[in-house]
Amino acid sequence: MTRTTPPRPVDIEEDFPALAGHRRTATRLHPRHGVPGVGDSSVAGPLLWPADEPWPVCTAVHPKGTGHRLSDVRLRRRIQDDARGRDFTEDEQRLLDAMKAADHVPDLRDDDALPMLAVAQLSAWDIPDLVGPEGHDLLQVFWCPFEAHGPDRTIDVVLKWRRSADVGTVLTPQPEPPVAGREECVPTMCVVHPEQVVEHEYLGLLDEGLQEEIPAWEEGLLDEDGDDDYEEGPPSAASYATYEEYEAAMAAARAEEPEEIDYMSDLSIAPGWKVGGFASWHLTDPAPVDCQVCGTAMPPLLTVDKWECDGASRSWLPLEDRDAADDPRVIDPVGVYLGRGLMRVHTCPADPLHPHRLSFQ
Repeated sequence: MTRTTPPRPVDIEEDFPALAGHRRTATRLHPRHGVPGVGDSSVAGPLLWPADEPWPVCTAVHPKGTGHRLSDVRLRRRIQDDARGRDFTEDEQRLLDAMKAADHVPDLRDDDALPMLAVAQLSAWDIPDLVGPEGHDLLQVFWCPFEAHGPDRTIDVVLKWRRSADVGTVLTPQPEPPVAGREECVPTMCVVHPEQVVEHEYLGLLDEGLQEEIPAWEEGLLDEDGDDDYEEGPPSAASYATYEEYEAAMAAARAEEPEEIDYMSDLSIAPGWKVGGFASWHLTDPAPVDCQVCGTAMPPLLTVDKWECDGASRSWLPLEDRDAADDPRVIDPVGVYLGRGLMRVHTCPADPLHPHRLSFQ
């Protein structure tokens, strides 16, 4: 099934033509649980990886056998999916109780080479905003599922660009680490439903005039949408036979109220896993992310997000999922939570083979 982002509540460029100079496309991936093929764009699916090419490994020194078994993480998620809307059975609860973080592979030394975890495979044929080295049409993303690398003690990401037509015999089975430091470092296997959308730059990076005009415009919208029915305040609960009737009436009234429109939540940057687009700096001040080789500003290539959307960004929920807005398989399909919920992989537009950088929100 395709995924369709609803039209934005307003055409912001009609009110602010200058925003045309701050627009960029992004491809929302809309990952959903599924079984992708080896040549498909996917999250945590099998890779089009040559049988004669070494698999990426982590050689950093850190605990590698202690944590959560990948098999346990996947089984836990299957049990939770199957039990949605009911209590766990005795057998399910017994299995869940047995899943614990522990030293599961005591023979695995801290300095041993550990296979990287396959995180994503993205094809330029499916994803128009995927831009890599000339002639390369496939990006394969890996990370070590332990947040213990470098001075920032964060996750280590590896990017592999390739020409899909050059791949002959595909490696099978494909390696993976036996243990993850945290369950939230392990993505659930998903098919993707790429959809290109238009984004506008983060408010704090716009021209000073726009930074002042847009909030004032938002305030004007709130004034226009003010509820004239309650000039003397909402009706008293005493006017209803029961408090339950009062609550039901108030809930119905709230449901009919126009939704507030917010530039940051509704009109600028799409939530969820995506390729391209702009970076949001909603938790910190904007920070430059420049190439450490040539100094070029590095836009985000891949955004890894905890949510498909949250309460504030609910207007981005695809039309096809409106009836399943409370389903975790829609709102949190991948099960990954890095940093404070969002990680971006930035690449150099001058040369995508220059070392990438990470940013977190």
